[in-house]
Amino acid sequence: MSGPGSLTRATAATGTTAATTARWRARRLRGAHPVAVLRALRAGTVVMVLVTALMYLLVSVEADRQVAAARCAHEAVEDVEQARAEAVRADQALAEAVASRQVPLIGTGSRFTNATARVSSWVTQAAEGNAAGREGLIEFQFVQGQLTTCVRLADTAVRDYDRTKEAGMGIARAALTAKRARGVGFEGEEGPIRGTGGLTESLIDLEDLQQSALTRLRGSGWLDPVLVWSLLLVPVAVLLGLVLATGYVVARHFRRYPSPCLAAALLITTGVAVGTGLLVHSDTYHLPRDAAASSPATMACALILLSAAGALVHLGYRPRLAEYTFPDARGRA
Repeated sequence: MSGPGSLTRATAATGTTAATTARWRARRLRGAHPVAVLRALRAGTVVMVLVTALMYLLVSVEADRQVAAARCAHEAVEDVEQARAEAVRADQALAEAVASRQVPLIGTGSRFTNATARVSSWVTQAAEGNAAGREGLIEFQFVQGQLTTCVRLADTAVRDYDRTKEAGMGIARAALTAKRARGVGFEGEEGPIRGTGGLTESLIDLEDLQQSALTRLRGSGWLDPVLVWSLLLVPVAVLLGLVLATGYVVARHFRRYPSPCLAAALLITTGVAVGTGLLVHSDTYHLPRDAAASSPATMACALILLSAAGALVHLGYRPRLAEYTFPDARGRA
């Protein structure tokens, strides 16, 4: 019949067994032959070089994809800026038409027509690089609707100019340049309320929305500096520990200096990891069309250098391990 006492004894027995196993493993490790330890260190060092190569490929390829998405978002922001500049020109064209006092004759003028057409073209092009998801799509649709309203109000003002005079054109211009209303927003802060201004103000809201999405895109996922540097430098840190452990074993048990090949392999691996991190950072900042971190030339150089590091690791361990290569029964070494 089991009880609290038996449970306590069982727990104590389990703890004793775990402690005994740990001590046995520690004694086994201390009692291992230095050659066996060197072979294990060599295997671990080679694995870390391979892991560094894998991390380089993973980080460079995935970062390239996200850089391409961020570049599209950056181009969308620039397109919205161009659309806002064209909207300002459209307002200036209406002002010139009113100042000419020939509205019934010339209408809104070709400058207004061309400017509004370019606004529509820039906004449509910017929508292809939308980085704000559904919210951004709704904002693009809202801006397109406002543009259509502005054109209709201008046409109506021209058609009814004899009756409304400059008041109708003033309404059309207000649809283009009216300032946003001020009040308390959803976050409880007083300020301009989005969606309450004219076309130019709505384009400013759209630009801010896309810029915020671009900022988030640049600092998240495979462009997050913490993630990138962690993936690249953790294998290097482990490799450093293995090289230091190798130096300790060689100096203590073989009375030799560690091979310079191991230090060279460590420097090469560290250089590839750090270089990759710097290239990803540069790509994140400049958003080039062809990312430097994943370019064919960079990839070829990185893989060649890491292959050389693997070869240096083999050469670095070979002298000490060769001292303990004994002939077999047939006399072969």
